Amino acid sequence: MWVAGVDGCRAGWIAAFMKVGDPASARIAVAPDLAAIADAPERPAIVAVDIPIGLPERTEGSGRMPEQLVRPLLGQRQSSVFAIPSRRAVYAADYGEACTLALATSDPPRKVSRQGFGLFPKIREVDALLRACPGLVERIVEVHPELAFWALNGGKALGEPKKVKGVSFEPGMRLRRTLLRRSGLLAEALVASSPPPGAAADDLLDALAGLTVALDLATGGGQSFPDPPGRDAYGLPVAIWTLGSPP
Repeated sequence: MWVAGVDGCRAGWIAAFMKVGDPASARIAVAPDLAAIADAPERPAIVAVDIPIGLPERTEGSGRMPEQLVRPLLGQRQSSVFAIPSRRAVYAADYGEACTLALATSDPPRKVSRQGFGLFPKIREVDALLRACPGLVERIVEVHPELAFWALNGGKALGEPKKVKGVSFEPGMRLRRTLLRRSGLLAEALVASSPPPGAAADDLLDALAGLTVALDLATGGGQSFPDPPGRDAYGLPVAIWTLGSPP
């Protein structure tokens, strides 16, 4: 069985593919869209992607239930978990309209951050793909790298960020590589590899974090926040997945 961990990148999406139980089989690829990853020659049975899946019609409190449950676990890293606004806001034509619609569909009223707005094209891409291809719903799951690293760190939040002011922070990057190595799930060459053109080092690191979750799910592990997952108005699952227990 093949699985994949996926993160967004400048060129589209970066994917780390691996056959379960065969670390030497792993390969890294960049694709323009998530459909190309799902349809790759490996046909991954599980695609763990760092992007919200399942959008609210209205946002209550500080975001979707997965976001509310995960943030307290991450300590200083909880700001990396964005509050996803309503589907109407995500599908807005521009930033001003997104803020207007978000205000009208949130309680308490909340605008959209510029950083969050930058994710909307990829959120729309995945939302549209899953609604058009229901068969992919069981294969594509939402993950968050910092939650994966929380699990790899024995259920403890990481003290070091991986980026500071938009620039890679080597102590934090090194800590996350160490956790990936200690998991025993990935080959050293994969963890030490450089990102392909169109992707950055932190994109690759996040894809590898997603890969560890996909591998755990493929062998009967995994845990979701919430458990069981919720469902949005279109029946898409609403949950962030991570490893069930430290490897």
